[in-house]
Amino acid sequence: TNLHHRIVPKTKRAKRFLEKREPKLTENTKNAMLIKGGNATATITDVLKDISQKNPNLSVLSRKNIARPFEDQTSLEFFSKKSDCSLFLFGSHNKKRPNNLIIGRMYDYHVLDMVELGIEKFVALRDIKNSKCPEGTKPMLIFAGDAFDISEEHRRLKSLLIDFFRGPVVPSVRLAGLEHVLHFTAIDEKVYMRSYKVLLKKSGCKIPRIELEDMGPSLDLVMRRTHLASDDLYKLSLRQPKALKPKKKKNISHDVFGTKYGRIHMQKQDLEKLQTRKMKGLKKRPAEKKTEDGKNPKKVKLE
Repeated sequence: TNLHHRIVPKTKRAKRFLEKREPKLTENTKNAMLIKGGNATATITDVLKDISQKNPNLSVLSRKNIARPFEDQTSLEFFSKKSDCSLFLFGSHNKKRPNNLIIGRMYDYHVLDMVELGIEKFVALRDIKNSKCPEGTKPMLIFAGDAFDISEEHRRLKSLLIDFFRGPVVPSVRLAGLEHVLHFTAIDEKVYMRSYKVLLKKSGCKIPRIELEDMGPSLDLVMRRTHLASDDLYKLSLRQPKALKPKKKKNISHDVFGTKYGRIHMQKQDLEKLQTRKMKGLKKRPAEKKTEDGKNPKKVKLE
């Protein structure tokens, strides 16, 4: 059980605070925290600053925190519980691992999985003079490279990046709102992150011509260490409440093309009594009616 489950609120404000953090059928948007390590360089500071503009649900910890997430996760779990954040990005620098980023997520305020990435090249937002998107714009995420489908470490990293950058769940987005693209390319152990602004140009028809303009930040990353949850714990973290699972509909199936088929159960029909289209030529004579009803079956007048 979480810490706030054991606390009895003494005021209405405290009660509202605890209710906000209670488990719900539809969970709150995931919050992330940015943490700067003890020996953070100017590069790390600029990276954290630029990424904070790509995720509106961020809690930035202003003080430097001397922590080693791969050796001891207690400080991360404390900050997660305190700020109600389930995602984190930790930036640090040392001789063995220069310009180091650790991206990770929590499950029940405990570290679920995290991936360590080294910054090999960085181009900041301010270094690219093109126009920018409004802060907090919901991005479109594109993942290129076979590694994101083949390697388990890359698959988890892809899931982490989606969680971190996806933004709030919205019912619909207008076309003009689709103006930000985050592109991730995986080649061997390298991951290249690029950020583009979508330009809608005139095309002479209803559908506009699309152009992508680099707006930064740009990151060349190399994968270092990983801490991945076991398959059982990972499946547990993905479990959904029964109320959210779609109910199975009986006698409905789909083929490979997505066509929907329904099976209807009917009683056996007597085709002799089936009502067809009424036409004078098909009208039964009185003698035929009597024969069908069992009256006067012996004498049937044939013309």
